[in-house]
Amino acid sequence: MNDKCPSSLELTLTDQPSTERLDVFISGRFSNISRSRTARLLRSGHITVNGEQARPKQRPQMGDKISINIPIETEKLVPDHSPLNILLEDPEFVVVNKPSGIIMHPGAGSSYGTLAHRLVAMFPETHLVGHPKRPGIVHRLDKETSGVTVVARTSEMYLHLTRAFADREIQKRYLLIVKGAPRQERGIVEAPIGRHPSRRTHMAVTSNGRPAKTCYKVLDQSGSQALLEVQPITGRTHQIRVHMAAIGHPIVGDSTYGQKNPDADRTLLHAWTLDFKDRTGRTWLGACSPPDDFKRTAESLNLALPMTPDSTLKTRPQ
Repeated sequence: MNDKCPSSLELTLTDQPSTERLDVFISGRFSNISRSRTARLLRSGHITVNGEQARPKQRPQMGDKISINIPIETEKLVPDHSPLNILLEDPEFVVVNKPSGIIMHPGAGSSYGTLAHRLVAMFPETHLVGHPKRPGIVHRLDKETSGVTVVARTSEMYLHLTRAFADREIQKRYLLIVKGAPRQERGIVEAPIGRHPSRRTHMAVTSNGRPAKTCYKVLDQSGSQALLEVQPITGRTHQIRVHMAAIGHPIVGDSTYGQKNPDADRTLLHAWTLDFKDRTGRTWLGACSPPDDFKRTAESLNLALPMTPDSTLKTRPQ
């Protein structure tokens, strides 16, 4: 590993003191920095608070300036030359349509065949961007979730997008089919999410969880199912799935937070659109239609899917 630091993330706590340890706070605020990596950065002195080396157990206070130096890591993934569906391509980023059934990056039980392996095959420069096992990846989609995701091709864009996600400046919209239909056509689910008290691989609405907010709109309904458009305001693990289950409308096919369903072989959750700004201030829209299995299920349930906009450059800076 080369410990030269090309740049850093900086965060000043302006709202209220945190009740969480620093390592938990950082990994919760920056979704692409895992808690284990946060711990390594703390041990190696790459995280400071107000200019002093940070300790894992300290709790951020009002006005604290947290600096995170991201070292260049050069361990390479073995490229996988399976195809990628590219929606937008720029020298600093690429927007990809992730297939269902593919996980984002290597982890427990998955050492090859991930989206990350395909990325380093098509865009070799990404192996120097971010974490070596998560090249250029700034946010994550679950294995069964299909749809749009943005990947950084440069360290500068990686830091820019990481900050934008942490500051909730990037708008994400999802399509999903749920059991039943919410009574209100539009609604907001605001309930904290944390680890399930007994099932450690599951998440749950829990009083000691992290704040989470999800907005939804009913697009169509037929019989005992409905098609929803959902916008997560925060980015907690399994947030949409947990919140939909919490209001009594689990996603069709989600056997973790609902029940197995003969209408679907997987969780019918699709990342539909993604709005973000690049480093020059231009606004981009990445968008992709749901895959065939989603469309077939919607058609069989008499649910009308909306038109999908084109992926495009939306606006230029004034």
